[in-house]
Amino acid sequence: MLQRIQSIYLLLVILISGILPFILNNEYLKFSEEFGKDNLLVTILFIFSALLSLVTIFMFKNRKLQFVLGRLNIILNFILLGVFVYWSLTISGETSVSEKGIEKLIPVISIVLLVLANRAIKKDEELVKSVDRLR
Repeated sequence: MLQRIQSIYLLLVILISGILPFILNNEYLKFSEEFGKDNLLVTILFIFSALLSLVTIFMFKNRKLQFVLGRLNIILNFILLGVFVYWSLTISGETSVSEKGIEKLIPVISIVLLVLANRAIKKDEELVKSVDRLR
């Protein structure tokens, strides 16, 4: 059921995590000399978050699994946020790349959208349980 509100939230997470980091002029892509392996880590985490959201959309028949996958994606975005915080704290004072950028907000926005999606999934599950009690 793609017309549910949690599907909209998850689609926004796919767009934000899967497309936005590669459209923006990301500063973490310019870290290739200093953070070569971490650059690959961040790219993989962004793509995995988008793919996990895509899988979560199509698990609409199993709402409990959909809820668990949403929580797993929240944890993944917290890890991504932790990587960005670690980078910000360990960058030397005189780098050619600025430490500021929108890509550090992408995991935060994704987390908020995933929490809203999980809340809607839980509300659907409670609605189905209440209807089952009436039968």
